[in-house]
Amino acid sequence: MRNGREWDRRSLLRGAAVLAGAAATAPLAGGAAPALADGGDADALFRAGEFERAGRAYEEMLKKDPVNVHAARRRGYVALLSNQFQDAEKYLRRAVELAPDDKEANHFLADCYTRQDKFSLAVPRWRAAGEEGYATLFAAFRGEPYQIHGDVGRVPWRQLDPAPMLQASLNGGPPINLSFYTRVAQLGVSQKAAEDAGIRAVTEDKLEYEGRTMTIWSGILDSFRLGGIELRNIPVGWSDDDGPGIGDGLIGTWILYHFLTTVDYAGRSLILRRRTPETARAARAAAARSGAEPLPLWLAPEHLLFTRGSITGAIGSGPRVVALNLGGTGEMAVSMPADTVERLRIRTDHDRPVEAFAGGQPVVSHPCYPEEVRLGSAAAHDVYCYADDRPALGREGFDVHASFSHSFFKPYHVTLDFTGMTAYVARGRATP
Repeated sequence: MRNGREWDRRSLLRGAAVLAGAAATAPLAGGAAPALADGGDADALFRAGEFERAGRAYEEMLKKDPVNVHAARRRGYVALLSNQFQDAEKYLRRAVELAPDDKEANHFLADCYTRQDKFSLAVPRWRAAGEEGYATLFAAFRGEPYQIHGDVGRVPWRQLDPAPMLQASLNGGPPINLSFYTRVAQLGVSQKAAEDAGIRAVTEDKLEYEGRTMTIWSGILDSFRLGGIELRNIPVGWSDDDGPGIGDGLIGTWILYHFLTTVDYAGRSLILRRRTPETARAARAAAARSGAEPLPLWLAPEHLLFTRGSITGAIGSGPRVVALNLGGTGEMAVSMPADTVERLRIRTDHDRPVEAFAGGQPVVSHPCYPEEVRLGSAAAHDVYCYADDRPALGREGFDVHASFSHSFFKPYHVTLDFTGMTAYVARGRATP
């Protein structure tokens, strides 16, 4: 079995098949980090999700020790979480200059360039990070990637459960059924959809998953049309094992972060708007009218979304870093690690284990019922959740208190501003 990072990278290539294992999402958290953070230790601050304070602490470390690779890498990563590309490049380039073979620093810098569509700069960094597949794919691009045509794409969903479903077109072909999920990166489609669209494979690889071997390919899609929006020259992946997934594939975060994106659960639609100062102002004004609180938005390599939220059992957690898992499947509203559930004294049904896979790894969960789960002004009470036997710390390097998923968002619409790195969760339908 591949390690967690490798699976996360390759999972996006499986298209709709990912949905078969998406119900158990990644709840990563721990209870000890906030107490450690009080000591001002930079790593403890970072693990606790106190990113601004951690960034300042790493800067102080670099003033005292300018060749500290770890401090430079982490300071660059802090900036990358908030799409502060100038600072991210500054510190990550320093880390790479100090340690050219540091795979993690190269990975972060590659991601930084990729988010800005600077694929030619990303290629050597992906290669240095050991991600030859990404390096080969991005080196094959000619011309501007992610060319946007149109201003607004509003696409109604054909269904809500078990996963949102909408229609899009590949290379001018007939509409196909796609879902979306922010726990995958690029667009992933079925093998048939790739063949029908005439997509040529740029990379080919093998992956062992749940006892079987599948072939995965990636290539370049000339045209992707979603409502009134067309994207040209974008990455796409597919495999020879689409599994029992839903529809013809998944739209990942790489597409969503090119827009001011609204996932309108209440209105059953996906809305993509060009990222402009005008659309950002309109989003802020709409959120203010709806009473939605602005929430921080963090993007961890290379596509996972995070904000702050809280969980209340017999004890309340206070605001902590939580995952925003938009799309996918799952009947639970939130999943949490078992140690957090115990610490908060949340009522749990230990007699009814639920076995599933997440990220290619087996996960055992138990139903639990917190008194409240909250994202800003959006809340649910005594709602069905999961307590999972997952590790306290994920590959992101910081504790994630809980994962808010599909069922939590049904009464709301969620707007993601990837320029201001702000999220809004507002009740009801999004305004036209």
